[in-house]
Amino acid sequence: MKIEELYQLYTTYHLVDTDTRKIRKNTLFFALKGERFNGNSFAKKALEAGASYSIVDEEIYATHSSILLVDNVLETLQKLANYHRTQLGIPIIGLTGSNGKTTTKELIKAVVSKKFKTVATIGNLNNHIGVPLTLLSMKPDTEIGIVEMGANHQKEIEFLSEMSAPDFGYITNFGKAHLEGFGGVAGVIKGKTELYTYLQKNDKTVFVNQQDRLQVEKTAKIKRVFFEESLQLLSSEPFLRLSYQDSTIESNLIGKYNFDNICAAITIGAYFKVPLQAIKSAIATYSPDNNRSQIIEKASHKIILDAYNANPTSMRAALESFQMMKADHKLLILGDMFELGEAELEEHQQIADFLLEANFESVLLVGKLFHQVHTAYPQFNTFQDLENHLKKHKPSQSHILIKGSRGMQLERVLEVLN
Repeated sequence: MKIEELYQLYTTYHLVDTDTRKIRKNTLFFALKGERFNGNSFAKKALEAGASYSIVDEEIYATHSSILLVDNVLETLQKLANYHRTQLGIPIIGLTGSNGKTTTKELIKAVVSKKFKTVATIGNLNNHIGVPLTLLSMKPDTEIGIVEMGANHQKEIEFLSEMSAPDFGYITNFGKAHLEGFGGVAGVIKGKTELYTYLQKNDKTVFVNQQDRLQVEKTAKIKRVFFEESLQLLSSEPFLRLSYQDSTIESNLIGKYNFDNICAAITIGAYFKVPLQAIKSAIATYSPDNNRSQIIEKASHKIILDAYNANPTSMRAALESFQMMKADHKLLILGDMFELGEAELEEHQQIADFLLEANFESVLLVGKLFHQVHTAYPQFNTFQDLENHLKKHKPSQSHILIKGSRGMQLERVLEVLN
Protein backbone atom coordinates (compact mmCIF):
# COMPACT_ATOMS: atom_id res chain seq x y z
CA MET A 1 0.00 0.00 0.00
CA LYS A 2 1.28 3.45 -0.91
CA ILE A 3 1.74 6.02 1.86
CA GLU A 4 -0.59 8.42 0.02
CA GLU A 5 -3.37 5.81 0.12
CA LEU A 6 -2.79 5.08 3.80
CA TYR A 7 -2.77 8.81 4.48
CA GLN A 8 -6.26 9.12 3.05
CA LEU A 9 -7.46 6.56 5.60
CA TYR A 10 -5.63 8.38 8.38
CA THR A 11 -7.15 11.77 7.53
CA THR A 12 -10.66 10.44 8.11
CA TYR A 13 -10.17 10.55 11.89
CA HIS A 14 -6.50 11.55 12.50
CA LEU A 15 -6.08 8.77 15.04
CA VAL A 16 -3.21 6.28 15.40
CA ASP A 17 -2.69 3.68 18.14
CA THR A 18 -0.08 1.00 18.82
CA ASP A 19 -1.47 -0.57 22.02
CA THR A 20 -4.66 -2.63 21.94
CA ARG A 21 -5.18 -1.89 25.64
CA LYS A 22 -5.76 1.76 24.72
CA ILE A 23 -7.52 1.48 21.38
CA ARG A 24 -9.70 4.43 20.36
CA LYS A 25 -12.72 4.12 18.12
CA ASN A 26 -11.96 4.55 14.39
CA THR A 27 -8.21 4.60 14.91
CA LEU A 28 -5.50 3.06 12.73
CA PHE A 29 -3.74 0.32 14.69
CA PHE A 30 -0.07 -0.17 13.82
CA ALA A 31 1.05 -3.66 14.84
CA LEU A 32 4.55 -2.90 16.10
CA LYS A 33 6.93 -5.61 17.27
CA GLY A 34 9.00 -5.70 20.43
CA GLU A 35 11.47 -8.07 22.02
CA ARG A 36 8.69 -9.89 23.86
CA PHE A 37 5.61 -9.31 21.70
CA ASN A 38 4.42 -9.36 18.12
CA GLY A 39 1.81 -6.70 17.46
CA ASN A 40 0.67 -8.55 14.35
CA SER A 41 -1.05 -11.09 16.54
CA PHE A 42 -3.28 -8.34 17.98
CA ALA A 43 -4.52 -7.04 14.62
CA LYS A 44 -7.92 -8.71 14.81
CA LYS A 45 -8.34 -7.76 18.48
CA ALA A 46 -7.72 -4.12 17.57
CA LEU A 47 -10.57 -4.20 15.04
CA GLU A 48 -12.86 -5.79 17.61
CA ALA A 49 -11.93 -3.00 20.05
CA GLY A 50 -12.98 -0.31 17.57
CA ALA A 51 -10.07 0.31 15.22
CA SER A 52 -10.99 1.05 11.60
CA TYR A 53 -7.89 -0.64 10.22
CA SER A 54 -4.93 -2.67 11.45
CA ILE A 55 -1.54 -2.39 9.75
CA VAL A 56 0.54 -5.60 9.77
CA ASP A 57 3.72 -6.86 8.09
CA GLU A 58 3.19 -10.62 8.32
CA GLU A 59 0.84 -12.04 5.70
CA ILE A 60 -0.47 -14.77 7.99
CA TYR A 61 -2.27 -12.12 10.05
CA ALA A 62 -3.88 -10.32 7.09
CA THR A 63 -7.11 -12.25 7.47
CA HIS A 64 -9.62 -9.42 7.07
CA SER A 65 -10.25 -6.69 4.52
CA SER A 66 -9.54 -4.09 7.22
CA ILE A 67 -6.15 -5.63 8.02
CA LEU A 68 -3.66 -4.00 5.66
CA LEU A 69 -0.37 -5.67 4.77
CA VAL A 70 2.82 -3.57 4.43
CA ASP A 71 6.50 -4.47 4.19
CA ASN A 72 7.44 -3.07 7.60
CA VAL A 73 4.99 -1.63 10.13
CA LEU A 74 7.48 0.62 11.96
CA GLU A 75 8.89 2.08 8.75
CA THR A 76 5.36 2.65 7.46
CA LEU A 77 4.44 4.49 10.67
CA GLN A 78 7.52 6.69 10.30
CA LYS A 79 6.89 7.40 6.62
CA LEU A 80 3.25 8.24 7.33
CA ALA A 81 4.34 10.65 10.06
CA ASN A 82 6.83 12.35 7.75
CA TYR A 83 4.23 12.62 4.97
CA HIS A 84 1.77 14.13 7.45
CA ARG A 85 4.40 16.61 8.57
CA THR A 86 4.80 17.80 4.95
CA GLN A 87 1.05 18.39 4.74
CA LEU A 88 0.75 20.30 8.03
CA GLY A 89 2.34 23.57 6.97
CA ILE A 90 2.91 24.72 10.57
CA PRO A 91 6.05 25.73 12.47
CA ILE A 92 7.58 22.86 14.40
CA ILE A 93 10.14 23.31 17.17
CA GLY A 94 12.63 20.47 17.52
CA LEU A 95 14.16 19.98 20.95
CA THR A 96 16.96 17.79 22.26
CA GLY A 97 19.81 17.86 24.79
CA SER A 98 21.36 15.83 27.59
CA ASN A 99 19.33 17.26 30.47
CA GLY A 100 16.09 19.16 30.91
CA LYS A 101 14.47 18.24 27.59
CA THR A 102 11.08 17.29 28.94
CA THR A 103 10.81 20.14 31.45
CA THR A 104 11.83 22.65 28.79
CA LYS A 105 9.35 21.17 26.33
CA GLU A 106 6.54 21.45 28.87
CA LEU A 107 7.49 25.05 29.66
CA ILE A 108 7.57 25.99 25.97
CA LYS A 109 4.20 24.35 25.48
CA ALA A 110 2.74 26.20 28.48
CA VAL A 111 3.92 29.52 27.06
CA VAL A 112 3.05 29.19 23.37
CA SER A 113 -0.29 27.54 24.19
CA LYS A 114 -1.37 30.90 25.58
CA LYS A 115 -1.65 32.13 21.98
CA PHE A 116 -1.60 29.09 19.69
CA LYS A 117 -3.23 25.67 19.58
CA THR A 118 -0.16 23.64 20.41
CA VAL A 119 0.65 19.93 20.28
CA ALA A 120 3.78 18.64 22.00
CA THR A 121 5.41 15.31 22.72
CA ILE A 122 3.55 13.54 25.51
CA GLY A 123 5.84 12.75 28.44
CA ASN A 124 9.16 11.53 27.10
CA LEU A 125 7.86 9.64 24.04
CA ASN A 126 10.82 11.02 22.11
CA ASN A 127 12.30 8.08 20.22
CA HIS A 128 11.82 6.44 16.80
CA ILE A 129 8.29 5.45 17.84
CA GLY A 130 7.34 8.40 20.02
CA VAL A 131 8.27 11.06 17.47
CA PRO A 132 6.05 9.69 14.67
CA LEU A 133 3.19 9.29 17.15
CA THR A 134 3.69 12.91 18.22
CA LEU A 135 3.59 14.12 14.62
CA LEU A 136 0.48 12.07 13.86
CA SER A 137 -1.27 13.53 16.91
CA MET A 138 -1.13 16.96 15.22
CA LYS A 139 -4.50 17.68 13.65
CA PRO A 140 -5.61 20.20 11.00
CA ASP A 141 -6.30 22.86 13.64
CA THR A 142 -2.83 22.55 15.25
CA GLU A 143 -0.93 25.83 14.93
CA ILE A 144 2.47 24.98 16.47
CA GLY A 145 4.13 21.63 17.11
CA ILE A 146 6.86 20.83 19.64
CA VAL A 147 8.82 17.63 19.07
CA GLU A 148 11.17 16.35 21.76
CA MET A 149 13.91 14.13 20.37
CA GLY A 150 15.89 11.72 22.52
CA ALA A 151 18.90 9.65 21.54
CA ASN A 152 21.50 7.31 22.98
CA HIS A 153 23.68 6.80 19.91
CA GLN A 154 24.84 8.52 16.72
CA LYS A 155 22.49 9.22 13.81
CA GLU A 156 19.31 9.05 15.90
CA ILE A 157 18.80 12.81 16.06
CA GLU A 158 19.61 13.04 12.35
CA PHE A 159 16.89 10.48 11.59
CA LEU A 160 14.31 12.13 13.87
CA SER A 161 15.13 15.57 12.47
CA GLU A 162 14.62 14.40 8.91
CA MET A 163 11.31 12.85 9.92
CA SER A 164 9.93 15.81 11.86
CA ALA A 165 11.49 18.55 9.68
CA PRO A 166 11.64 21.24 12.39
CA ASP A 167 11.64 24.91 11.43
CA PHE A 168 13.22 25.84 14.76
CA GLY A 169 15.58 24.01 17.08
CA TYR A 170 16.90 24.19 20.61
CA ILE A 171 19.50 22.06 22.39
CA THR A 172 19.31 22.38 26.17
CA ASN A 173 22.93 21.37 26.84
CA PHE A 174 25.62 18.76 26.29
CA GLY A 175 26.22 16.55 29.31
CA LYS A 176 27.37 13.15 30.50
CA ALA A 177 24.27 11.24 29.44
CA HIS A 178 24.10 7.94 27.52
CA LEU A 179 27.89 7.78 27.43
CA GLU A 180 27.73 4.06 26.73
CA GLY A 181 25.90 4.52 23.42
CA PHE A 182 27.58 7.74 22.35
CA GLY A 183 31.09 6.65 23.32
CA GLY A 184 31.91 9.63 25.55
CA VAL A 185 31.11 13.32 25.85
CA ALA A 186 32.54 14.10 22.40
CA GLY A 187 30.12 11.55 21.00
CA VAL A 188 27.25 13.17 22.88
CA ILE A 189 28.06 16.55 21.32
CA LYS A 190 28.38 15.03 17.86
CA GLY A 191 25.08 13.17 18.22
CA LYS A 192 23.04 16.05 19.62
CA THR A 193 24.35 18.57 17.08
CA GLU A 194 22.84 16.49 14.30
CA LEU A 195 19.87 18.78 14.94
CA TYR A 196 22.06 21.79 14.15
CA THR A 197 23.26 20.08 10.98
CA TYR A 198 19.66 19.67 9.83
CA LEU A 199 18.76 23.28 10.66
CA GLN A 200 21.80 24.66 8.84
CA LYS A 201 21.27 22.47 5.77
CA ASN A 202 17.64 23.56 5.50
CA ASP A 203 18.19 27.25 6.33
CA LYS A 204 16.15 27.05 9.54
CA THR A 205 16.47 28.88 12.88
CA VAL A 206 17.96 27.94 16.24
CA PHE A 207 17.36 29.37 19.72
CA VAL A 208 20.63 29.76 21.61
CA ASN A 209 21.70 30.46 25.18
CA GLN A 210 24.47 33.01 24.60
CA GLN A 211 25.98 32.13 28.00
CA ASP A 212 26.79 28.64 26.73
CA ARG A 213 29.98 29.13 24.74
CA LEU A 214 29.82 25.70 23.15
CA GLN A 215 26.28 26.26 21.89
CA VAL A 216 27.31 29.62 20.48
CA GLU A 217 30.28 28.01 18.74
CA LYS A 218 28.24 25.16 17.27
CA THR A 219 25.55 27.47 15.88
CA ALA A 220 27.82 30.07 14.26
CA LYS A 221 26.62 29.24 10.73
CA ILE A 222 22.90 29.00 11.53
CA LYS A 223 20.25 31.69 11.78
CA ARG A 224 20.08 32.37 15.53
CA VAL A 225 17.76 33.88 18.09
CA PHE A 226 19.55 34.48 21.40
CA PHE A 227 17.93 34.36 24.83
CA GLU A 228 16.12 37.53 25.86
CA GLU A 229 18.76 39.84 27.34
CA SER A 230 16.59 41.24 30.14
CA LEU A 231 16.21 37.81 31.81
CA GLN A 232 17.86 37.67 35.23
CA LEU A 233 17.71 35.17 38.07
CA LEU A 234 16.68 36.89 41.30
CA SER A 235 16.59 33.99 43.75
CA SER A 236 16.24 30.22 44.08
CA GLU A 237 15.09 29.67 47.66
CA PRO A 238 13.64 27.19 46.98
CA PHE A 239 11.61 28.28 43.93
CA LEU A 240 13.13 30.19 41.06
CA ARG A 241 12.24 33.86 40.89
CA LEU A 242 13.35 35.93 37.92
CA SER A 243 12.97 39.29 36.27
CA TYR A 244 11.99 39.89 32.67
CA GLN A 245 11.30 43.25 31.02
CA ASP A 246 11.01 45.02 34.39
CA SER A 247 8.55 42.37 35.61
CA THR A 248 9.06 39.75 38.30
CA ILE A 249 8.10 36.17 37.51
CA GLU A 250 7.53 33.62 40.26
CA SER A 251 7.84 29.95 39.34
CA ASN A 252 7.16 26.56 40.89
CA LEU A 253 10.51 25.21 39.74
CA ILE A 254 13.51 24.60 41.96
CA GLY A 255 17.21 24.47 41.15
CA LYS A 256 19.31 27.04 39.29
CA TYR A 257 19.62 24.48 36.47
CA ASN A 258 15.98 25.20 35.61
CA PHE A 259 16.69 28.88 34.96
CA ASP A 260 17.94 28.15 31.44
CA ASN A 261 14.86 26.02 30.79
CA ILE A 262 12.61 28.94 31.75
CA CYS A 263 14.71 31.34 29.68
CA ALA A 264 14.28 29.14 26.61
CA ALA A 265 10.49 29.07 27.03
CA ILE A 266 10.27 32.85 27.52
CA THR A 267 12.55 33.53 24.54
CA ILE A 268 10.53 31.27 22.27
CA GLY A 269 7.27 32.78 23.53
CA ALA A 270 8.58 36.29 22.85
CA TYR A 271 9.70 35.24 19.35
CA PHE A 272 6.16 34.07 18.58
CA LYS A 273 4.77 37.30 20.07
CA VAL A 274 2.98 35.73 23.04
CA PRO A 275 1.89 38.69 25.25
CA LEU A 276 4.07 39.41 28.28
CA GLN A 277 1.28 38.82 30.80
CA ALA A 278 0.46 35.48 29.17
CA ILE A 279 4.13 34.44 29.36
CA LYS A 280 4.29 35.40 33.04
CA SER A 281 1.10 33.48 33.77
CA ALA A 282 2.33 30.36 31.95
CA ILE A 283 5.63 30.26 33.86
CA ALA A 284 3.99 31.04 37.21
CA THR A 285 1.36 28.31 36.91
CA TYR A 286 3.52 25.52 35.47
CA SER A 287 4.24 22.77 38.01
CA PRO A 288 6.54 19.80 37.36
CA ASP A 289 5.18 16.30 37.77
CA ASN A 290 6.10 12.69 37.04
CA ASN A 291 8.96 12.63 39.57
CA ARG A 292 10.74 15.62 37.99
CA SER A 293 11.92 18.08 40.66
CA GLN A 294 8.64 17.79 42.52
CA ILE A 295 8.44 19.27 45.99
CA ILE A 296 6.39 17.06 48.27
CA GLU A 297 5.46 17.74 51.89
CA LYS A 298 5.14 14.51 53.83
CA ALA A 299 4.99 14.16 57.60
CA SER A 300 7.74 16.47 58.87
CA HIS A 301 9.73 16.32 55.63
CA LYS A 302 10.09 18.58 52.63
CA ILE A 303 11.05 16.25 49.80
CA ILE A 304 12.52 17.07 46.41
CA LEU A 305 11.62 14.10 44.24
CA ASP A 306 13.83 14.08 41.16
CA ALA A 307 13.77 10.38 40.43
CA TYR A 308 12.76 10.40 36.80
CA ASN A 309 16.29 10.25 35.46
CA ALA A 310 19.91 10.93 36.35
CA ASN A 311 23.30 11.26 34.75
CA PRO A 312 26.54 12.76 36.10
CA THR A 313 25.73 16.23 34.78
CA SER A 314 22.18 16.42 36.10
CA MET A 315 23.21 14.77 39.38
CA ARG A 316 25.96 17.32 39.99
CA ALA A 317 23.59 20.20 39.17
CA ALA A 318 20.97 18.88 41.57
CA LEU A 319 23.52 18.45 44.35
CA GLU A 320 24.91 21.96 43.88
CA SER A 321 21.41 23.39 43.98
CA PHE A 322 20.51 21.37 47.09
CA GLN A 323 23.75 22.49 48.73
CA MET A 324 22.65 26.13 48.47
CA MET A 325 19.23 25.55 50.01
CA LYS A 326 18.76 26.68 53.58
CA ALA A 327 17.64 23.93 55.94
CA ASP A 328 18.52 22.70 59.42
CA HIS A 329 18.87 19.10 58.35
CA LYS A 330 19.43 17.76 54.85
CA LEU A 331 19.30 14.16 53.69
CA LEU A 332 20.30 12.92 50.26
CA ILE A 333 19.08 9.59 48.92
CA LEU A 334 20.92 8.92 45.67
CA GLY A 335 20.56 5.98 43.30
CA ASP A 336 22.69 4.62 40.49
CA MET A 337 23.08 6.42 37.17
CA PHE A 338 22.70 4.15 34.14
CA GLU A 339 24.06 3.94 30.56
CA LEU A 340 27.52 5.27 31.38
CA GLY A 341 29.48 2.41 29.82
CA GLU A 342 33.10 1.96 30.84
CA ALA A 343 33.02 5.23 32.79
CA GLU A 344 30.26 4.12 35.16
CA LEU A 345 32.38 3.42 38.25
CA GLU A 346 34.57 6.47 37.71
CA GLU A 347 31.52 8.75 37.37
CA HIS A 348 29.89 7.34 40.50
CA GLN A 349 33.15 7.77 42.42
CA GLN A 350 33.35 11.40 41.31
CA ILE A 351 29.86 12.02 42.67
CA ALA A 352 30.80 10.31 45.94
CA ASP A 353 33.93 12.47 46.19
CA PHE A 354 31.93 15.63 45.57
CA LEU A 355 29.52 14.69 48.37
CA LEU A 356 32.42 14.53 50.82
CA GLU A 357 33.95 17.76 49.53
CA ALA A 358 30.59 19.50 49.90
CA ASN A 359 30.41 18.18 53.46
CA PHE A 360 26.84 16.94 53.27
CA GLU A 361 25.73 15.73 56.67
CA SER A 362 23.53 12.77 55.71
CA VAL A 363 23.77 10.77 52.51
CA LEU A 364 22.39 7.34 51.62
CA LEU A 365 23.70 5.71 48.43
CA VAL A 366 21.82 2.86 46.81
CA GLY A 367 22.51 0.60 43.85
CA LYS A 368 25.13 -1.84 42.63
CA LEU A 369 27.36 0.96 41.32
CA PHE A 370 27.18 3.30 44.30
CA HIS A 371 27.74 0.24 46.47
CA GLN A 372 31.22 -0.10 44.93
CA VAL A 373 32.51 3.43 45.49
CA HIS A 374 34.91 4.40 48.26
CA THR A 375 33.10 6.67 50.69
CA ALA A 376 32.30 7.25 54.33
CA TYR A 377 28.56 7.43 53.65
CA PRO A 378 26.23 4.43 54.08
CA GLN A 379 25.90 2.28 50.94
CA PHE A 380 23.12 -0.14 50.06
CA ASN A 381 23.31 -2.71 47.31
CA THR A 382 19.55 -3.01 46.82
CA PHE A 383 16.47 -0.91 47.43
CA GLN A 384 15.34 -3.48 49.98
CA ASP A 385 18.50 -2.83 51.99
CA LEU A 386 17.80 0.91 51.87
CA GLU A 387 14.18 0.38 52.88
CA ASN A 388 15.20 -1.71 55.88
CA HIS A 389 17.62 1.00 56.98
CA LEU A 390 15.02 3.76 56.69
CA LYS A 391 12.53 1.76 58.72
CA LYS A 392 15.07 1.32 61.53
CA HIS A 393 16.53 4.83 61.34
CA LYS A 394 13.63 7.12 60.54
CA PRO A 395 14.71 10.64 59.55
CA SER A 396 12.76 13.51 61.11
CA GLN A 397 12.08 17.07 59.98
CA SER A 398 14.42 16.82 57.03
CA HIS A 399 14.89 18.43 53.65
CA ILE A 400 15.34 15.35 51.46
CA LEU A 401 16.64 15.11 47.90
CA ILE A 402 15.79 11.86 46.12
CA LYS A 403 17.57 11.39 42.79
CA GLY A 404 18.53 8.45 40.59
CA SER A 405 17.98 6.89 37.19
CA ARG A 406 14.48 5.78 36.21
CA GLY A 407 15.35 2.12 36.60
CA MET A 408 16.09 2.64 40.30
CA GLN A 409 12.44 3.60 40.95
CA LEU A 410 13.43 5.75 43.91
CA GLU A 411 9.93 7.21 44.19
CA ARG A 412 9.33 4.08 46.29
CA VAL A 413 11.15 5.90 49.10
CA LEU A 414 8.02 8.00 49.60
CA GLU A 415 6.18 4.92 50.85
CA VAL A 416 8.84 4.35 53.51
CA LEU A 417 9.13 7.90 54.81
CA ASN A 418 6.63 9.01 57.43
